[in-house]
Amino acid sequence: MKTELEKMLSGELYVAADPELSAMRRRCRELTYRFNNCPDEIEREVMLRELLGRVGSKVEVEPPFRCDYGSNIFFGENVYVNFNCVILDCAEVRIGDNVMLAPNVQIYAAHHPIDAFQRIKGPELASPITIGNNVWIGGGSIILPGVTFGDNTTIGAGSVVTKDIPAGVVAAGNPARVIRKLYQEV
Repeated sequence: MKTELEKMLSGELYVAADPELSAMRRRCRELTYRFNNCPDEIEREVMLRELLGRVGSKVEVEPPFRCDYGSNIFFGENVYVNFNCVILDCAEVRIGDNVMLAPNVQIYAAHHPIDAFQRIKGPELASPITIGNNVWIGGGSIILPGVTFGDNTTIGAGSVVTKDIPAGVVAAGNPARVIRKLYQEV
């Protein structure tokens, strides 16, 4: 029998009120509170490494920062996260190298059943998100569950990304769509 954590991470319906998951979220809230209220950059970096699943070198996260678990977030090298970022990491959120997130970017791996009768029973769902290397995500963008971004991509400010975005493009809008190819793939 799978635990609720195992169900959550494998994309199955799970019960978020499970005691293990609740304890993990409480730990995350304590760490993010300390992180967001710490004036010392070196101490914040130590807390970030304790909070997240992986933190590469040259990672900077501006407070305030919010997430559900933290342990399901994996940052590559040279990542910059600006103010007011929210990452609902009920599934893995993998962010590649040389990625920049503008202010107010929201990344949601969490979602709920579409069927109202199933939804009101309470179980939730989560789908992983992968953001490739050399990606820029403009301010106020929202990334929905299960989305993958190719490398060398730019997302325009205020976009709502509902589907995968290929490599080497500019995408923008609600829903986000490719508006320009940046170069030809070889």
